[in-house]
Amino acid sequence: MSEQRRRTVSRWSVENVAVALLAVTAVLTAWSGFEASKWGGEMSIAFSRASTQRIEATRQATTAEAARAVDLQVFGIWLQATAEDDQELAECTRERFTEHFTPAFDEWLAARPRKNADAPASPFALDSYVPPGRVEAQEADARADAYFEDALTDNRRGDNYTLLTVLFALVLFFGALANRFDSPRRSWTVLAGAGVLLLFGVSLLAVFPKIV
Repeated sequence: MSEQRRRTVSRWSVENVAVALLAVTAVLTAWSGFEASKWGGEMSIAFSRASTQRIEATRQATTAEAARAVDLQVFGIWLQATAEDDQELAECTRERFTEHFTPAFDEWLAARPRKNADAPASPFALDSYVPPGRVEAQEADARADAYFEDALTDNRRGDNYTLLTVLFALVLFFGALANRFDSPRRSWTVLAGAGVLLLFGVSLLAVFPKIV
């Protein structure tokens, strides 16, 4: 085979390999862009859910504070009546304790706060005092934290696919550049480098989580 024919065959092989590499890389680039977009959408949804749960937590916390304010006011009247030895007012006030305050009050009273220095300062200091909305607020806050963490994770995954898109763009660049050299050796060298980058990108693509 003459030198000219050998160079022609080599050039034809370079072009075919470059076309195949560019075709495969183009598909993978599009797929990476699609995944980056999908994870970006998931991130937005997770942030939105976290915001919704924060609002719900605030609403429930407001409900709990309102209930606590009522209990404080009624308990204050009971304390004043007791201090003034007004048993009728004290008993009347006690009958108006809310369902969530009564267990804590009974526990506090059983601790004999007048004689026991170690007794809780008030029923509100006890774990048994749980105004409506407090648990719901804590649960909503926990859900908001979880959604926020999911959003950060989705953001990182989207960034990974964006970087992968950049990597495949480099493969496309070197694959197109390979045909610009007169020397087949240089062309094959550039193609080999592009192939290594492609394999590295494919290995990353294989392990990254996907949304289909």
